[in-house]
Amino acid sequence: MSPAPLPNPTPGPQPADNFYEAVGGHETFEKIVGGFYRRVPDDDILGPMYPEDDLEGARWRLTAFLEQYWGGPKTYSEVRGHPRLRMRHQPFPVDRAAAQRWLDLMGASLDEIDEETLPEEYRAAIWNHMRQVAAMLINTPDR
Repeated sequence: MSPAPLPNPTPGPQPADNFYEAVGGHETFEKIVGGFYRRVPDDDILGPMYPEDDLEGARWRLTAFLEQYWGGPKTYSEVRGHPRLRMRHQPFPVDRAAAQRWLDLMGASLDEIDEETLPEEYRAAIWNHMRQVAAMLINTPDR
């Protein structure tokens, strides 16, 4: 039998157990995704890919996906099943320009999150992941 863990001698917040918790959980991912989708309708490249009547659905899906990926609730998979990102994005013509615009809008959204909420090492991890995903989703030759 292992000994019981010692109590934390310092009062106050406990360290986060995972990335999701460390960056503020749902509220932070809502801000990131909300900033992105605030820009989408007026964007000449991405706007046409998002049906106006499904923007809230798209917003929910991206929030739930990112939360799950970064250690939060498994809601995305419980509702939608396996993410299958390439398959789900196949109907949309994603060329390098579209991938770059997605990164531009997402980068602008990340820039709105203060450093206290999203310290640089966490911001860099999210950004690196987004760059990899954007490149992976390219499915159309450049025009």
